[in-house]
Amino acid sequence: MAGAESQDLLQTPLHDTHIAWGGRMVGFAGYAMPVQYKGIVDEHNHTRNEASLFDVSHMGQVAVKGADHDTTARALESLMPGDLVGLKPGEMRYTLLLNDNGGIEDDLIVTRPSEAGTDGTLLIVFNAGRKDHDVSILREKLGDKLEIETYFDSKALLALQGPKAKDVLSRYCDLPQKLSFMNAAAATIDGIDVYVSRAGYTGEDGFELSVANENAAKLAELLVGNDEVEPAGLGARDSLRLEAGLCLYGHDMDDQRDPISAGLIFAIGKGRRVEGGFPGASKIQKLIADGVAEKRVGILFEGRMPVREGADIVDENGTPIGKVTSGTFGPTIGSPVAFAYVPAEKAKIGTELTAIVRGKPAKGTVTKLPFTPANYVRL
Repeated sequence: MAGAESQDLLQTPLHDTHIAWGGRMVGFAGYAMPVQYKGIVDEHNHTRNEASLFDVSHMGQVAVKGADHDTTARALESLMPGDLVGLKPGEMRYTLLLNDNGGIEDDLIVTRPSEAGTDGTLLIVFNAGRKDHDVSILREKLGDKLEIETYFDSKALLALQGPKAKDVLSRYCDLPQKLSFMNAAAATIDGIDVYVSRAGYTGEDGFELSVANENAAKLAELLVGNDEVEPAGLGARDSLRLEAGLCLYGHDMDDQRDPISAGLIFAIGKGRRVEGGFPGASKIQKLIADGVAEKRVGILFEGRMPVREGADIVDENGTPIGKVTSGTFGPTIGSPVAFAYVPAEKAKIGTELTAIVRGKPAKGTVTKLPFTPANYVRL
């Protein structure tokens, strides 16, 4: 990561707040972002036990609008394999932006708002490093069918994550009692207009809060003012998502990787797996029918030495057969955890694998994902 003092790095609306809170800033996806405040392990554990506030304002918030829901959803479905037509008001869907070879251009969340006057509108959150690329695809492919509005410079996004998140948010609005996992609605928090979703990237219950830039710092300080809440940085976010079995774009998937080998078939609507109608559909349908040559697996390693991205997975002769794409020490698990792509015949749960770390073998076992149980709340 580049040093955060680089003049080329963008800043989120919470930049000064991070500095005031003692955040250690680094470059990530072109932004100066806090990697940690008090320490990655402490922030990780606090999220699992209490609640943490993450700044994810670098991500790309977009609204697309057509004549009605069916028009907008079908247009997006020409680029994405999720069942977007079937979204009910207030529902969210995780899906993918695909290319003609079935590669993943990005993974994303699509929300159908339920508020009056939003018929025909769908909200999208893209990854920070891909948002400009993704919007260019939307404009090229769908610009004559849909209005496309970006909020990259006008809206911030905060993530309140952890088992106490619902208790904290309940002090300001009643959405924790109404919203189920992967649902969203508008709210007013201490006089601030906020769009609240219940999803997250940690495996814990949590809420994302979309807010105008000018209100972001006030909202963040309000939430961190609660005894249960501490700020957390990118380091904890990465270890939390890895324990939760969640991919990171550009590491565990990219535009050369198909959703089936990546273990993301759930992002393809069940009906659409048969009907197709999205980029790369014929290739993906063939992979579903015939199987893939390699698969993303979760590996639990012995000892305490992290097995990092780029480490080789080797066979009994020391010949490389796979590659680690994400890896860290899992504080909740108490062991190193990693994702790797390995030959399909080596992907069965319980298979013993070996990685090479600093020239030495690290023994691991293919483990069912997620490494830690998900604590999402479904009302």
